[in-house]
Amino acid sequence: MTISSKPATVLLPKDVPLRTGPPTREELLVYYPAKFTWTQLKTFVNSGDLGLLKRDKKLQARLQWGKCDILSLLTSALDVDCNEPDLPPPNGNVSNELPPLSDDDAPKYFSRNAPSEYLSIIQNDWPYSGNPVPPEIEHTLIWTRLPIYHESLVAKSISARVEQDGLWGFTGSTSPPPSPSILPSCLPALSDWGITMDKLIRSTPPTAEEAELLRRAGEEIQEFIRNRWDESRWETAWFVNPPRLQSVPDLAHIHVFARQKH
Repeated sequence: MTISSKPATVLLPKDVPLRTGPPTREELLVYYPAKFTWTQLKTFVNSGDLGLLKRDKKLQARLQWGKCDILSLLTSALDVDCNEPDLPPPNGNVSNELPPLSDDDAPKYFSRNAPSEYLSIIQNDWPYSGNPVPPEIEHTLIWTRLPIYHESLVAKSISARVEQDGLWGFTGSTSPPPSPSILPSCLPALSDWGITMDKLIRSTPPTAEEAELLRRAGEEIQEFIRNRWDESRWETAWFVNPPRLQSVPDLAHIHVFARQKH
């Protein structure tokens, strides 16, 4: 095998124009570099407060939820041509409200066997912490017209907890996820946002019974992800934001961070 002696290309701001709209990979690398490590990311997911997962402040300012190019996630649901991201819809407004499902045979909720016509699986154009963390990690969004939080999945006794904290899980790892107890050592990565332990929004640790109910509430998501990201090749951390953190409340979605194993 011949190893090239050619040095890796280093991108500089002069080589990468700063545009508007969703950033290119080159823009992410130059202007919005990663701030979290993989271990920090998993710690934040497992901390109990999904609000710790942040987007670069400059990238957040660039993001404008509700624009046509954002709500083209499931284009069949919109009476708008979103192939032109700067083109306003016919009435001059964009509504976050989607029409109800017209298919009487539509599943009642999201499951491991959710039909593809109710899903849109895409890479996140606006990744947390700017660039994925680190760059080889994929940040995928699973958008669905099917409810994820449903009474058939979320027991009444944990509904308030899920409403505040959301759901999360991990696949493909032979070791447990990082303990929330190490969170204080990871908080310096969030210094730009002024996050301290006293500002966390999370429930008290669940009882054994509650932990089992939470596992069941996320089981369909867990199995869907296991089916899509082969555990012999991928390690993932996934979560579903609680309503207080959802960018598009009327359209359920799952975040998946996936790292390919070497």
